[in-house]
Amino acid sequence: MSENSLSAVDDLKRSIDWKQGLSISLGVPLLILPSLGYIPLYLSAAAILIWGLSVVQGFFQNTAYAEMATTFPKASGLPGYAQHIFRTENYKGKYDKGKLIGGFSAWSYWFAWNPVLAIFAILVGGYLHGLFPVLAETFTEYQLSLLSGLVIFAGLFVVNWFGLKDGAILGYILAAVSLIPLIVLAVAPFATGHVDLANITGNWLPADWTWDMHHVLILFGIFAIAQWSACGWETAAIYGPEYKNPAKDVPKALYACGIICFFSYVLVQTAVIGVLGVDGVKAEPVSPLIPVARAVFGQAGSIVTIIVLIAAMVLIIQTAYLGSSRAMHSMSAEGNLPKVFGKTNGHGTPFVALLVTAAFNMVLISLGSLAAILAAAAIGYTCANGISLFAYVRARKHPAFAQLERPFKAPKGWKHVAMLFGLFNLPLCLIGVVYLNSLEIGWTSTWLGFIVLALYIPIWFYSQRESRRANHEPAAAAPFLARDPDEDAAALEELPTGR
Repeated sequence: MSENSLSAVDDLKRSIDWKQGLSISLGVPLLILPSLGYIPLYLSAAAILIWGLSVVQGFFQNTAYAEMATTFPKASGLPGYAQHIFRTENYKGKYDKGKLIGGFSAWSYWFAWNPVLAIFAILVGGYLHGLFPVLAETFTEYQLSLLSGLVIFAGLFVVNWFGLKDGAILGYILAAVSLIPLIVLAVAPFATGHVDLANITGNWLPADWTWDMHHVLILFGIFAIAQWSACGWETAAIYGPEYKNPAKDVPKALYACGIICFFSYVLVQTAVIGVLGVDGVKAEPVSPLIPVARAVFGQAGSIVTIIVLIAAMVLIIQTAYLGSSRAMHSMSAEGNLPKVFGKTNGHGTPFVALLVTAAFNMVLISLGSLAAILAAAAIGYTCANGISLFAYVRARKHPAFAQLERPFKAPKGWKHVAMLFGLFNLPLCLIGVVYLNSLEIGWTSTWLGFIVLALYIPIWFYSQRESRRANHEPAAAAPFLARDPDEDAAALEELPTGR
């Protein structure tokens, strides 16, 4: 089969091992920063428990994702295999509802990761505004956020133009600059005796906390917000098509990142509350690590902390930039987005998706509300996780997929675990985060989330018409085929009949 007869959507290149995949995903522990002072506002010191439980939730969910990433190595993580599993075999009608469900899952995932860029660009602008008086005199905080986003997105686009391997190298550098000092900042207060356990044990839950429906809905909403941060290490599976050995690399990268997340999330939140107390955290809800650094290391320590956090934010922007662009690539490859979004350059980089992601986040930054953006992203993430877990259940039960080789296989009965957490996401966490948003910031973020998710419907119908036109062209071929003729033949032999 000639290269010209293949789909217009290009293949990603297998160029990284599990350590490089881990390095890119090491930005995930830093996702705690936007919510580090937020969750204690509602749950006091019990925020520590929420973070621990949320990372454990990630182990249950991500075990299912690891199995799917190795079962469908040509599908790109959550957005890829959900699209693959839900579509209908040899569908003869105009619009396959199953394909729409899978595509919506990928769109939700893209929207969940996308706002990370805007959120941390806004934080970078705020920190720069407070750190450098000369910048504060020249620019407003809003202008610095826009400028920070423009500079960071442009710089990362140039770096990632040359392929994922170079992105991993940047990940190594930024991980050393930001993640290690963050852990040091979490451990140092214990070593220096600044942590007062009475701040935790004496303020475990708010004094007015009761287990009525109001507080239960708040709890579900908090889990949705925490999940957006603490379960995000599933991004290591997104690079399934780009690992040299997916069967071994995917679970190694996933579980290594999960272990790092568990200890860092619990330690960081414990240190912050232990040093400042719940009231102290409420006084610094956006950047509570700065007074912690000031207490432990003095004034110079607070300045160093800001600089380190800025480097950390660039790392998590890099992680989200790669994850969201590959979600768009997989959607285009599956025919759920227009083909242009799947175009890659000679290095295998989906550059159109990178450009669209950057432009969309510049628009989000212009909204100026960090809380609204975070809450809207959490809506997308609960939808993506719920549908992806239901896809796992379908893959374990459907005859077309049940007998496929699984290089990594979750324990027996894991489909019941996946179903349980799928229902936890949809509808419980979704209802909770909508309720929490209505209490916190009104309906702005909820409408933002639902409008962006709903925009997928007309885009999907357009992509289906585009696919039908392409299928009438003699040179058109299935998008899942590999570029190598031998791989093409193998792909056809292994193709499940239920597609």
